[in-house]
Amino acid sequence: MSPTPAKPGGTRIPSRRTVLRGAFTAAVVTGTAGALLPLLDRDPAAADRPAPAPAPGSGSGSRATTEEFAEMYRGREIRGTATVVVPADAPADDRVAVAAEPVTEIRIDGRPLHVMRRADGTYLSDVRHYESYPTLLETARAAVDELGSARLAPPAAHHM
Repeated sequence: MSPTPAKPGGTRIPSRRTVLRGAFTAAVVTGTAGALLPLLDRDPAAADRPAPAPAPGSGSGSRATTEEFAEMYRGREIRGTATVVVPADAPADDRVAVAAEPVTEIRIDGRPLHVMRRADGTYLSDVRHYESYPTLLETARAAVDELGSARLAPPAAHHM
């Protein structure tokens, strides 16, 4: 192989391999930035969440907020509740309610659907575990959409 030819002024012309390597690197960096931008650019405080209402009869040492729903969706009965208990001395701030771990329950046709809460305050279920939703109602509806005509399996018995 001969060395890279020089221009008349004495500068070297970059090889094809060097140009392709630079183009590939630029494409990888641009693609990665484009893929990560939606994750880094969103504002978690701007998520559409319904404002929880205070639960009646909550204890004097704490405040409780509750999200409840019951509806027929695509011929299936879905019911759910999420109760968040926040200490009474905590500031009245949405961030405290989001940080507190809620007690959640969703039932589809009377059978429980396991739901998990993510760190950003959204929910995901065992049925649609690859996508999260801002409310329990949306999580339940997505599970019904995914189940179609199938039923949830009954909960497994715990052996002690």
